Amino acid sequence: MEQQTDSTHDPALRSWVDSANDPASDFPIQNLPFGRFRESPTGPWRTGVAIGNKILDLERARLTDNAYANDLISLNVASRRSLRHAISAGLAEGSSQRSTFRAALIQQGSVEMGLPCKVGDYTDFYVGIHHATAVGKLFRPDNPLLPNYTWVPIGYHGRASTLRASGHTFRRPCGQVRAPDAAIPELRATSRLDFELELGLFIGKPNEMGHPIPMASAEEHLLGVTLLNDWSARDIQAWEYQPLGPFLSKSFATTLSPWIVTMEALAPFRKPFTRAKDQPQPLPYLDCAWNSAAGAINIDLEVLIQTSQMREKGLAPERISHSNYADAAFWTAAQLVTHHTVNGCGLNAGDLLGTGTLSGSQTDQAGSLLELTQGGKLALTLSTGERRTFIEDGDTVQIRGWCEREGYRRIGFGDCFANVIGAGEALPSTLRQKAHV
Repeated sequence: MEQQTDSTHDPALRSWVDSANDPASDFPIQNLPFGRFRESPTGPWRTGVAIGNKILDLERARLTDNAYANDLISLNVASRRSLRHAISAGLAEGSSQRSTFRAALIQQGSVEMGLPCKVGDYTDFYVGIHHATAVGKLFRPDNPLLPNYTWVPIGYHGRASTLRASGHTFRRPCGQVRAPDAAIPELRATSRLDFELELGLFIGKPNEMGHPIPMASAEEHLLGVTLLNDWSARDIQAWEYQPLGPFLSKSFATTLSPWIVTMEALAPFRKPFTRAKDQPQPLPYLDCAWNSAAGAINIDLEVLIQTSQMREKGLAPERISHSNYADAAFWTAAQLVTHHTVNGCGLNAGDLLGTGTLSGSQTDQAGSLLELTQGGKLALTLSTGERRTFIEDGDTVQIRGWCEREGYRRIGFGDCFANVIGAGEALPSTLRQKAHV
């Protein structure tokens, strides 16, 4: 399935919502990502579209009579494109629907954002070849990539119950850890808390169990992309991951942007997908002509950190890494969908696929502290003079993402940040309530 540009991508298109025309905005009229919000802690979750610094409530705009996001994300591609065109037309300068749409606008800062849809299942992949190589070198210097890596998209089943929308706070996790010089493990709080710079891919169209999705139609099943931070406890992970893989080291918290940037919005930023000549080419079931022509997506990414000391001094978060999805990923989004279902696995609307850590080939493009600090051996020195090998209590980690291309409007992915507190500290009361799903 080839993603094509149309009138909704026109860089000259402007909105009567003034903030959407700011070149620095993540949410111009060319973007129109989906998200969920509520106006009070006990109010219903509603579906909206980001436009500038506001949210268009789709029900109040008379674009849908159902505010439940999963009903919208499971629309077929043609219906979703029609909805995109209707939203774009209503928000464009000179629109005859301006009065109706204006009454449906809400200030983003006045509402609580939740996960962009209800997530039933979460699979985390490992597509970042530079990350896999760098981490492999830490543990297997002579054989960093295991033999299957270049042949099969590696993944594991994550925990959907601890997915949270940007802006949350979580406790430092505890688990079994065995020190290198210890005979037996102990239960304690992790001392090697890390972030992982990832993207999340949302399934829109489901497939029936027993019916694999071929590459030619794989992207018909994708709604769009969000930012994702797969928090990781590296010392717990090192002890538990063999022979079945990550468990408690990954399941305590995962942070998402509250917005899904749709595949339609990403159409101008597609790139050819190629493999180096010295790498195996995909098996036939993971290959097709359009995937080679435009299977990659050009998304710039960065990671920032703000310590407690920075906040006290009024200092902004500091960038510690940057990379690009198309340069980092060894497998495309379509290949992940196809491989996930080749055994007959059924995917549902709202299922989430994490890409895995998206590191670049250079040192400052590492998507985790495990890489940036060489396993904790080389501390990062921040502008305040503070040093970090892993995340400390009070730190806030933020991920940003955006797409740029000459001749098109820049679009972004919104906020994706979270703050960690000590293992024994009390969580804010909002996090003791029902999960924001």
